[in-house]
Amino acid sequence: MFNVENMPDNTCDINLRDYDSEAKDHDYVDELSRIETKDADKFLNVGVDTHENGRAGTFIQKDKSVIHCKSCQDGVDLMGISQALEQYDRIGDYLWKNVSPDTDEFTNRAKEKPSGGYFIRAHAGVKVAHPLQSCLYIAKEGFSQNVHNLVIAEQDSELHIITGCATAPHLMSGMHVGISEFYIKKGAKVTFTMIHDWGEKIAVRPRTVIRVEEGGVLVSNYISLKPVGSLQMFPATYLDGKGAVARFNSVLVASKGCFLDVGSRVVLNAPGTRAEIISRGITTGGTIIARGDLIGKVSGVKAHLECKGLILNDGLMQAIPQLSGYVPGVEMSHEAAVGKIDQREIEYLMARGVDEEEAISTIVRGFLNVDIEGLPPKLKAKLDKIVSETQKDMM
Repeated sequence: MFNVENMPDNTCDINLRDYDSEAKDHDYVDELSRIETKDADKFLNVGVDTHENGRAGTFIQKDKSVIHCKSCQDGVDLMGISQALEQYDRIGDYLWKNVSPDTDEFTNRAKEKPSGGYFIRAHAGVKVAHPLQSCLYIAKEGFSQNVHNLVIAEQDSELHIITGCATAPHLMSGMHVGISEFYIKKGAKVTFTMIHDWGEKIAVRPRTVIRVEEGGVLVSNYISLKPVGSLQMFPATYLDGKGAVARFNSVLVASKGCFLDVGSRVVLNAPGTRAEIISRGITTGGTIIARGDLIGKVSGVKAHLECKGLILNDGLMQAIPQLSGYVPGVEMSHEAAVGKIDQREIEYLMARGVDEEEAISTIVRGFLNVDIEGLPPKLKAKLDKIVSETQKDMM
């Protein structure tokens, strides 16, 4: 069994006894058009379309209840993890094989007090034309949603998953613990886009490990623009097969009172493997700790890490890039920059008739608008709108 190695210290203390792992059951919804408007609006903000336009399937969990689950694509399994445990004899070959339940108090809580999660599997050779969408939603005050997600992309398959995580508008406090294990088989590709819209006092503790075999590709996009109490995530990816690739993109905003400790580790274990970690962060009074860790174990690997941060108000923006090479022939690099907006950029725009406030606004919007691979056009347009609204709030 593999552990999440060297998980960064949790500098934002959490008392698990403050959160309840029990919640009432919610009714199953056959037609997403019947979802309450206030919930549907929250879903849309994290990329989940209740009209299911351009989606190959939908999974929605509210507190601990799966309230909607449907796959529209042959050769793709999509269901709650509890149902998968009943239907698939081999699921024991995957669950808790990448992540040890003894890693920390959060993984242990997910093991001892589970509250669902999803199972997604693309059969060998199946290439999904449209994204699957899932939403993990918390509606009960003070609830600890402890989910275990399992994603398997069989040989030569392709998956795009859009996962939205959110809380009900009325919610003040709660916690989300998400254990996720990914298995990307030979020649398979997974694009995984996660969008968070948590509440201002929500504690979020994902624990993720990914295995990529020969010729496999992982593209991971992470977006957190709205206030959250505290978030700590440090997914570990192991490129175990020749020519495997991992690319991570993250866009973060921390307002006053927010604590974001976000990073990625990629271990390049095979010749010809490639990795890239790109991070953009803005603090307007909160804390962002942006980590990146690249580990080259064999010769002939290439990897790059880039972290850029802007400080628009008193807060903390900390970049922690780390490279470790174990043999000759590894090629790894990093670039990190933390600071304010360059005055020369402001002056350049003002010289072209833009006032100072609009110049700063334009620069901030451009900084957040990172070109994220694999986003459907409608979702990209939605995110561009959210970025614009976020930029206005900051100004």
